[in-house]
Amino acid sequence: MPANDPAHGPTVERQPRILIVDDQEAVVQTLRRVLARGGYHDVVSTNDPRTAVELFRSVLPDLVLLDLHMPHIDGSAVLKLLTAEIPPESYVPILMLTADATADVKHRALSAGAKDFLAKPFDHSEALLRIRNLLETRSLHLLLGDRNATLETRVEQRTQDVHHAHLETLHRLARTAECRDDDTGEHTRRVGELAAALAERCGCSEETVTAIRHTAALHDIGKVGIPDHVLLKPGPLTTAEMDIMKTHTALGAEILAGGDSVFMQTAERIAASHHERWDGTGYPRGLSGDSIPLEARIVAVADVFDALSHGRPYRLAWTIDAVLAELTAQRNRQFDPAVVDAFLDLHQSLATHGGGLLR
Repeated sequence: MPANDPAHGPTVERQPRILIVDDQEAVVQTLRRVLARGGYHDVVSTNDPRTAVELFRSVLPDLVLLDLHMPHIDGSAVLKLLTAEIPPESYVPILMLTADATADVKHRALSAGAKDFLAKPFDHSEALLRIRNLLETRSLHLLLGDRNATLETRVEQRTQDVHHAHLETLHRLARTAECRDDDTGEHTRRVGELAAALAERCGCSEETVTAIRHTAALHDIGKVGIPDHVLLKPGPLTTAEMDIMKTHTALGAEILAGGDSVFMQTAERIAASHHERWDGTGYPRGLSGDSIPLEARIVAVADVFDALSHGRPYRLAWTIDAVLAELTAQRNRQFDPAVVDAFLDLHQSLATHGGGLLR
């Protein structure tokens, strides 16, 4: 039969292991002969109930034969100690041995975790049948556990496959946007990493930080729908051109809408709202304050920092001090003040340790 369940170690094919706890050596020897007749030879025994728990832990039996009336610690107390060692999801049967087979004794022992009774003096054939039945149940339980573990492994692998598929979809979408407006892909990569670090500094959960890291790069995915003469214009945009450019938020949200994964839903919120402003003067919906999704508020700061601190064909890069001054000036206006403060704290922390926000 299979060996012990996950609570008792790896499952392998071997003969079942049986632990006998009885203070009478004559009874132990009789049980050993009965077990041997049934082909069960992996047997460990003790006449001292005080060693039962230690033996149980070291032997890891598939079945326990436990005497009810013993000196020092009676079988009822030992039964409670042993059942406490067996996890709820496991099945290690305990067969009680007793000359007192009254209904009250049986009820109390069964309530405490015993699986069956064997009355002393016992019939050898009956004893062997009861032992075999309990071991078969144990074997079936282990077999079911193995199959469940295999199923769980397959489900976990499938979940991982779906997870990786989502990430691949996100990365390919990000590359689509980069082909239009960011030839190297460095801006989107930097915004993703910076937004994730900022989310962590803001106290976001690990799940949220991971989602932002993988989806912030899609904040401008809607630009795939912006005409080249507007998107690639080297100089300032006219009012009409700016109105066209602003539609990239709604376009991005539409492209990403309807996803059932955390990643897609996060990406949609960021694409839709990263140009909203804390004071309500942003676009596309004029959201303000906490009504703007936190992920979008975080990406907005990371996006502006990276855009201003790196040069474009139509302007030079700003100095870090100038960018930080601009972010500070926009607290409570364009940006969530708490996010700006977290950003400044992040910058100071990196600067103190010899790092920096530019990579």
